[in-house]
Amino acid sequence: MTVIYLDNNATTKVDPAVLEAMLPYLTELYGNPSSMHSFGGQVGKALKEAREQVATLFGAEEASEIVFTSCGTEGNNTAIRAALAAQPDRRHIITTQVEHPCVLNVCKQLEKQGYRVTYLSVDRQGMLDLMELEAALTGDTALVTIMYANNETGVVFPIETIGAIAKGYGATVHVDAVQVAGKLPLNMKTSTVDMMTISGHKLHAPKGVGALYIRKGFRFRPLLLGGHQERGRRAGTENVPGIIGLGKAAEIASFELKYTGREQRLRDRLEQTILTTIPNTEVNGHPKNRLPNTTNIGFKYIEGEAILLMLNKHGICASSGSACTSGSLEPSHVLRAMGLPYTILHGSIRFSLSRFTTDAEIDRVLDVLPGIVENLRAISPFNSDEADWLQGREEVLV
Repeated sequence: MTVIYLDNNATTKVDPAVLEAMLPYLTELYGNPSSMHSFGGQVGKALKEAREQVATLFGAEEASEIVFTSCGTEGNNTAIRAALAAQPDRRHIITTQVEHPCVLNVCKQLEKQGYRVTYLSVDRQGMLDLMELEAALTGDTALVTIMYANNETGVVFPIETIGAIAKGYGATVHVDAVQVAGKLPLNMKTSTVDMMTISGHKLHAPKGVGALYIRKGFRFRPLLLGGHQERGRRAGTENVPGIIGLGKAAEIASFELKYTGREQRLRDRLEQTILTTIPNTEVNGHPKNRLPNTTNIGFKYIEGEAILLMLNKHGICASSGSACTSGSLEPSHVLRAMGLPYTILHGSIRFSLSRFTTDAEIDRVLDVLPGIVENLRAISPFNSDEADWLQGREEVLV
């Protein structure tokens, strides 16, 4: 059975050109880039080129502003800890209720260590209220850490405006841009952001490699201590094949940014056809301020997990939320924060496309999905009349 993969916000296919670039560093060019000998030195030169490729994707001023990491989780943890270390007298953090678990769980841990954390709310379309942000900022705010775009809904936040507001209070600004890299242009030369995180497996590089942008001049303290790698900012022998792959993926992504309209066209066709052919469906998230590849659709009166299981039987891969929280029986914290009713909350599915997604794959999803939903609703214990009873009782039921 051919797999139709529409779960690209979880992980992406490694681009064949990326794999080709990586292979020599898994077989022949295996020297340590920190070594004095020329065998390792040639690897060091390749590492430098990869850093420049990633810096270009970031729109960074200098390649030295890029630190390679193992993933987005490490990058976010590192940035948050570094921001607090830079201003130890400040004990307040601002984030949002819809962040990735690798930010939310760090903030929860920091609360136990005496930090005060403000979790900004979102509205029914997943958008922030910037007045709430400004009201939360004080002279004690050390860090504002907010994602660029939500991994479940694709909703994009006004990061530069957020950064400008936070800078007025002397706070460090960190942005989790894991979902944005390769989908929206970045320009750190003119940005208000101090640190920004990306991860390779979201832009057709391998898993296990990422990058953290650190603005030149920022007082950075590393999370990992040891050797001198990454100019002392991230100890540990570099994952050379992964970094080479990330560099190549960044180079391709920088070029492909001009073609994201194709992904949006496919996404919009998928979305609009579902909305018009399947009753009682709606898009979760802002209608316009979204990533071009992402749609999160609520199917009323049925369980999202059941839809996923039926899609899987047809070889179609989608998700009901973040891959990092899959396996949990709790409904999405993102959709709960948006205040979605119970009848939508449990029946929401995320479809996320990539540049490898084809028209034929979208056609196949649209061919099988209406029947799946119809069959599940036929056996669902809920219906539109019961939905009225459920209103106001969601907190008990979820």
